[in-house]
Amino acid sequence: MALSTKYNPAETEDKWYKYWMEKGFFHGKANKEKEPYSIVIPPPNVTGVLHMGHMLNNTIQDVLIRKARMEGKEACWIPGTDHASIATEARVVAMLREKGIKKSSLSRDEFLKYAWEWKEKYGGIILDQLKKLGASCDWERTSFTMDTEYYKAVIKVFVDLYNKGYIYRGMRMINWDCEAKTALSNEEVLYKEDGERSVLYSVRYKIKDTKDEWMVIATQRPETIMGDVAIAVNPTDERYLHLIGKKILVPFINREIPVIVDSYVDKTFGIGCLKVTPAHDVNDYEIGLRHSLPVIDTINDDGSLNEKCELPKFIGKDRFAVRKEIVKDLREAGHLVKEEEFITRIGRSERTNSVVEPKLSLQWFVKMKEISVRAKEAVANDDIHLHPSKFKNTYAHWMDNVRDWCISRQLWWGHRIPAWFAPDGTFMVAESQEEAFRKFKIQNSKFKIEDLKQDEDVLDTWASSWLWPMAVFNGFNEESFSNGKIDSSKNMELSYFYPSKVLVTAPEILFFWVARMIIAGYEYMGEKPFEDVYLTGIVRDKQGRKMSKSLGNSPDPLELINTYGADGVRTGMLFSSPAGNDLLFDEKLCEQGRNFANKIWNAFRLVKGWEIASHGQPEENKIAIEWFESKLNKTLAELEDHFSKFRMSDALHTLYKLTWDDFCAWYLEIIKPEFGKPIDEKTYTKTVSFFESLLKLLHPFMPFITEELWHELTDRIPEDCIIVATWPVAQSADGKIINQSEIAFEVITQVRNVRNAKGISPKESLPLFAKSVTNEFGSFVPVIHKLANLTSVKFVEEKIENATAFMVGTQEFFIPLDGKVDSAKEKEELIKEIEYNEGFLASVMKKLSNEKFVNGAPPQVIEVERKKKTDTEMKIKALKERVESLK
Repeated sequence: MALSTKYNPAETEDKWYKYWMEKGFFHGKANKEKEPYSIVIPPPNVTGVLHMGHMLNNTIQDVLIRKARMEGKEACWIPGTDHASIATEARVVAMLREKGIKKSSLSRDEFLKYAWEWKEKYGGIILDQLKKLGASCDWERTSFTMDTEYYKAVIKVFVDLYNKGYIYRGMRMINWDCEAKTALSNEEVLYKEDGERSVLYSVRYKIKDTKDEWMVIATQRPETIMGDVAIAVNPTDERYLHLIGKKILVPFINREIPVIVDSYVDKTFGIGCLKVTPAHDVNDYEIGLRHSLPVIDTINDDGSLNEKCELPKFIGKDRFAVRKEIVKDLREAGHLVKEEEFITRIGRSERTNSVVEPKLSLQWFVKMKEISVRAKEAVANDDIHLHPSKFKNTYAHWMDNVRDWCISRQLWWGHRIPAWFAPDGTFMVAESQEEAFRKFKIQNSKFKIEDLKQDEDVLDTWASSWLWPMAVFNGFNEESFSNGKIDSSKNMELSYFYPSKVLVTAPEILFFWVARMIIAGYEYMGEKPFEDVYLTGIVRDKQGRKMSKSLGNSPDPLELINTYGADGVRTGMLFSSPAGNDLLFDEKLCEQGRNFANKIWNAFRLVKGWEIASHGQPEENKIAIEWFESKLNKTLAELEDHFSKFRMSDALHTLYKLTWDDFCAWYLEIIKPEFGKPIDEKTYTKTVSFFESLLKLLHPFMPFITEELWHELTDRIPEDCIIVATWPVAQSADGKIINQSEIAFEVITQVRNVRNAKGISPKESLPLFAKSVTNEFGSFVPVIHKLANLTSVKFVEEKIENATAFMVGTQEFFIPLDGKVDSAKEKEELIKEIEYNEGFLASVMKKLSNEKFVNGAPPQVIEVERKKKTDTEMKIKALKERVESLK
């Protein structure tokens, strides 16, 4: 049956993915005969569906794992999902609301039953979507952060860190999400890149025991005025020294508060006075501690004001509604002195986007300074490499300024904190109620086991996923984990696959997840969790905007796959995705990827359509084979360099050029027999071999079309699949023949340009003269003959009259046209070329006359610039001589 003129992804993708799965090609296992190569997937949330960031991230991972598999390594890519406490609970609450059920009407167990039902129904969607992309994950190892064994691991680690003194419970100022009604870590608070518009309100406070004296303070949050406990001024601010120690009256409630001095106050911000509200601002809280000030918390967990605000009209109203009302009241009372808009940073919850409320709360924390030391050193010393390396400084800054990590969340979905409270408020941290009871008994407590109540809170999601590289290999099982360490010698798969080779993830979770995995890896394995971290950029639209549902600029990845094929989308994503830099996505990139797939398909149809004969091999075919062999090996070396530096986009571009330009546009054109004539067997056999090499190199990027053509190219047994074929290894390349080819191809291009410019038919043979005593394109003369359709190629010492000329490098070529030359037009074109080259020469001369450049650049760079100067001067001279000859 004849092959279709166009590649049809729909006919091949499901077929081959199913076959790979059936044959177990994705499964990795401990094999001492092979080098391990493992990758752990950044587990997407069970609430998630595939978006463009996932597409980029997982395409890169699949490229790396497929290449490793072909290199004969034991490749193992671990997939899985994250339980995503806040996001999942919000989805379940929304689902229940649609059914007319309130979370508050359910017990914890009843709610969790609904949550598990939701997870089972929707939690695997994103993994199924990754299969459409071609992700060759080891699906037999799919993990979930609340699987039974994983859950146990998280609890064990909490107990262990508590026993080691790293985890503590305390009253601290934390970030509070009023919508989700839970604490957040600092890393879960996001700020818009360009800030947000806000208003700075200047409010006057009356000075006690004066007739009409006032202090003016500036605040963004007038709704917190009722929680004020002091006014602070800078000790060096002479404007306010006379007020220190005096009492000030809070507007509307007339609470007496002192004027204090604190060096934190910025004299230049606002009016230089700061209202101190310890319950509702992190910095105010620190000032309060230094001055032993009281804390008045006027805001409830849901963001409404409570009775401590002392104004009944505001009790129960939302904080932002109160802000509008109190501004109105202040204005009417004459207390609002000034309002001015400005741009500031406003913290928002990563999950709900609601404005974060600083709140004093009793929570669980991890002490981070000591436990982070080895993780900081690992990146600083390049034991773990970040790609691109610019993120080393970002990482170091975070590690230098790391704060204790708030790990408790006021939710039901997640890993419940293993702390058990007695009726008197004391508690024990233990893996089970029974173990906690035994600990209480040792202290001669009189409680019954049923008196013990477990902490209601769950752990921060990241407090489970930081164990991912170890937990996916069951590193915390009974045999492996003891005395606060993992003994990998008792876990064959963990000792074999850990550390993984590379982690591919987004820079925005460098601290959320990457740093914490490194911390956990050193704490429990005494070893880094991965060798390299490839940090992808953010996928943006072609206007540079971050893709989002609200902007409507984020295409559906599955629709893209249906339109362009998985291979087209994969290559489209990677055409412009340098590590660590944002990707400006345009759907035309996917179209380019699809066109590339069609180009490969059509090249295959061309080759398979040839008849084969046993006649002798034409000279130009021998040259083409010798050249492409060297070009292939040179490209292989470049490709390996790109891979070693995680330059995925560069690697793809290199292959694209090798396939489209070198193989299709030049090699196949050189060896293509005349219409209706056969090709010699030697050339055909070598061409099929080249095609196989190209398919192997392309397979990690374009798995489906390469597998399809692999089986069409020659007879194979079904199990002989490209997914497990041997990766090509670079051999020596002949640099001389590659250089000669570049000159020859430029000559051919210039002859074709002359034909186009002069309206000469491609079928009309022409003579070509080269003004040179040496042949700079070596054995490529037969190739030039064939592709430029020449009667002859001759080398002469003098110019040829009545001919059009062109230059390749510094060599001049002539094509006699017997009266077809328009001298005026020819002269005009030559003058334009002279002007261009004179401009180029000026830029080179500017460089060479720059002392800083000459003294600082490497010698080889200076030599290149000097050669450019010499060659351009020779070219200008030849062009001017040509102009003179036309007069």
